[in-house]
Amino acid sequence: MGLYPVIMCGGSGTRLWPASRPDRPKQFIPLVGERSSFQETVLRAAPLGPLIIVAGAGHRAHLDAQLAHLGQEATLILEPQARDSAAAMAAAAAFIEARDPDGIAVVLSADHHIPDHAAFRAACELAAGEAAKGRIVTLGVKPTRPDTALGYIEPADPAAKVGSVAAFVEKPDAARAAAYVAKGYLWNSGTFVTQARTLLGELDTFAPAVADAARAAVTNGQSDGAVLTLGSAFLDAPKISIDFAVMEKTAKASVAPVTFDWADIGAWDSVLAASPHDAQGNSGAGPFVEAAGNLVHAPGGETVALVGVNNLAVVIQDGAVLVADLAKAQTVKAVGEAMKAAPPTKAPPFKTLVQARAWFDRWITLSALPLWWSLGADHENGGFREEFDLLGGNLPRRGRVQPRQAYAFASAEAAGWRGPGGAAAEHAIAFMEAFRRPDGLIPALTAPDGTILDDTAKLYDQAFALLAYASLGREADALAHFSRLDVLRHADGGWREAGDKPFYANPHMHLFEALLAWDTLGSDPRWAGAADEVATLCLTRFVDAEGGFLREYFDQAWAPAAGDPGRMVEPGHQFEWAVLLDHWGRARGNAEAQRQARRLYAAGLAGVDARRGVAVNGLWDDLSVRDGAARLWVQAEYLKAAITFGDEAEILRAARAVSFYLDHPVPGAWRDRMDETGAFDPASSPASTLYHLVSAWRLLCRK
Repeated sequence: MGLYPVIMCGGSGTRLWPASRPDRPKQFIPLVGERSSFQETVLRAAPLGPLIIVAGAGHRAHLDAQLAHLGQEATLILEPQARDSAAAMAAAAAFIEARDPDGIAVVLSADHHIPDHAAFRAACELAAGEAAKGRIVTLGVKPTRPDTALGYIEPADPAAKVGSVAAFVEKPDAARAAAYVAKGYLWNSGTFVTQARTLLGELDTFAPAVADAARAAVTNGQSDGAVLTLGSAFLDAPKISIDFAVMEKTAKASVAPVTFDWADIGAWDSVLAASPHDAQGNSGAGPFVEAAGNLVHAPGGETVALVGVNNLAVVIQDGAVLVADLAKAQTVKAVGEAMKAAPPTKAPPFKTLVQARAWFDRWITLSALPLWWSLGADHENGGFREEFDLLGGNLPRRGRVQPRQAYAFASAEAAGWRGPGGAAAEHAIAFMEAFRRPDGLIPALTAPDGTILDDTAKLYDQAFALLAYASLGREADALAHFSRLDVLRHADGGWREAGDKPFYANPHMHLFEALLAWDTLGSDPRWAGAADEVATLCLTRFVDAEGGFLREYFDQAWAPAAGDPGRMVEPGHQFEWAVLLDHWGRARGNAEAQRQARRLYAAGLAGVDARRGVAVNGLWDDLSVRDGAARLWVQAEYLKAAITFGDEAEILRAARAVSFYLDHPVPGAWRDRMDETGAFDPASSPASTLYHLVSAWRLLCRK
């Protein structure tokens, strides 16, 4: 009987503001003891079987760091967007069933406090015996008090070690909570033990859209070692909890009563209850004078003295202070929700283009370029690192990064930067050229010492080699490299990309960018001919004639791909193609191309979220939001397009969108991804973004 502990890492913890925030939710911060509740859950669950963790893609850095600190390994299932507990559990169940048809999932929350690990595991193993018979077993905690913040379970037989559930009851008021405790009801712990196929079968019956979306998301997800990023089908799952979707409807629900200490660390009163405290019930460093029942949480080392007060929570973290009556601990959620919904506020309030240009010029020339040459470049092995990481990481390097860095530095020098732009560009190109494939094409991935880890030749990467050569004026090298792309030619026009989606617009866009650069700089007529070919392919195939937007994926006849891939629209790519088509249209005197460029710009603007002031990552072909997160490179392309097509107000809005991300502890580094709440993911700065930022800076400030 294979057990698979599944740790659910969802939830934003708004009732634990300001310690818990969207970019660092409660499960990843130490609230009771020195470890986070996620780490304690990992240690509690790991002896049961192979760990599986379901979490948002934006929390990958937290997961990796905290698992590494414990020396634990796990399979990560990453959600592109939170869809509530039913979809998360369904995805884990589909993953388990595909590998072990009889596998039993032990689903537990990452934010629960259970000091007795052995008692917890014993209860799970007892429940697993019943789960093997086709039951969905939940652990019901015997209450120690009436609690209005918890759900309850009415057991059919209170004396049974594992028995049927008579009813699930939502959070009651105080009177009902007391009555439930008197009648022998149990707290609903949110821990479920069930065969994966049993859970999926009940979802098929009661919430089939959830089950279908989860299976498709697992099947079509992207695997990278022990990490599965769920496919876009996951976004089709209805947002519904497992209690509403299944547990309140199924006839297969059982409950195993348990007596170990348990707490749902959901608010500051529960943190106090689970924490060590003095004789007067105070927890924290203090001092406490004539004070009782207070909690102080100040991990920054601040001294907090409480005198003559009772039942207060005083929390100081990251420049924010909370003082709350612990009787109103649940109400803190209103503050957390308000802060979560607030857009970023630290970006410079540009009022004129002169201000914006001066600010960006200083940031690029005095911070970004010097930082990336001094610390982003690998002066020992050659080339540039994949990302800027305060911890000094040195990841494998994608083939596109070296030519992108070469272009960024060479074009910065051409625009008047007085730093070593040419030397930095040659440093990057030398690494790229030293570790090519035998046929001269650029491999997809190398180790820091140049060892080829993935020799796939991607059209995307080759396009940047051509662009880098353009920035250095090396036409002979560019022509030789361009001829090597013949192996990627497609019989119906254009080029094929490597991988399972070979008919892809985006690599053509970067090829178009390089061809246009050579059309201006070079002497060979092949540049103009190839640029015209890509422009024609874009106007006749990539762009939806009726909707005026550009699709991403196609079939071999350059018709929109079937299913979700053919419906994907990326605002950032609308902006990029719009600027390039306008350039080509002006050079060729093609008014239709210029008109279509403006339509693409309008499609990109449909992805600008007015509340956050940023362009989102993805839309569907009806221009509804597909991926509400927002990466920095998209904002840089928004700025370029606004400069090309927009008025001063739009340019200033786009400039402010970019500047949100540049508020970083290290001047010259950046935040990469803003989530749907306006918070930034705790990730390193990817080197590849410098290309977008330098391009936007040149258009805004230097030409």
